[in-house]
Amino acid sequence: MLPTPSTSHVPYTLVYEPAEDSFLLLDTLSSPTSLTFHTSHFPPSSPTPLVLEIGPGSGVVLAFLTAHANHIFSRPDILTLGIDINSFACASTTKTISLASQDHPTTSGEFLSAVQGDLTSCLRGRQVDVLVFNPPYVPTEDLPALPERLREKKEGKVTFEEESKLLELSYAGGKDGMETTDRVIDNLGDVLSERGVAYLLLCAGNKPEAVKQRIREMDNAGEGRRWKAETVGTSGRQAGWEKLQIVRIWRE
Repeated sequence: MLPTPSTSHVPYTLVYEPAEDSFLLLDTLSSPTSLTFHTSHFPPSSPTPLVLEIGPGSGVVLAFLTAHANHIFSRPDILTLGIDINSFACASTTKTISLASQDHPTTSGEFLSAVQGDLTSCLRGRQVDVLVFNPPYVPTEDLPALPERLREKKEGKVTFEEESKLLELSYAGGKDGMETTDRVIDNLGDVLSERGVAYLLLCAGNKPEAVKQRIREMDNAGEGRRWKAETVGTSGRQAGWEKLQIVRIWRE
């Protein structure tokens, strides 16, 4: 088992703390079946893969992928990038990856940056080879917005209300817990490279079987190709349903 990066430095009043969903991603991304998939999709002779995590939070998942790149992708020349709407999460991710990479210098890939942004809006099209997203998946009445003062990066101590709003951003997913996730799914054809693959975490309340079927029916995979979506990791059960699951999405 590959060691989990330390996040003891992360301010958990401002950034989502690693939990069952985070650890399910670590287990799934480093599983033997994922290793086989990555090796066939990104052989050593192919161009350097770009790995993006949307909403890295503490940075534990992206640090894991960076530090153990040679184990997970069978090659160390991996570039990693994080995008998070929470600037405190960006700083935490940078620190977590720096520490993890120092601990594993012989297997680590190259970390580019953790930048503040809204999902993939700051990226050039079709550049991402591996996309990882642990979204705000809890069904809620409304989607929270980033507090204006934090959005404009004004100085000053973060208030309790602002702390609460930052944490709410990490879990509140709106209708069916899918409002943010749907934006990413709808844009996959413009974000992923031709060989690109996405790993998406869903909970039972997101109606994962319906989500996978919708992905398979999308018409933007390219000529002669179709979207594939399959569950590759599960954790816990609730009324016969997997409480959490990781869905792998790619074109074939």
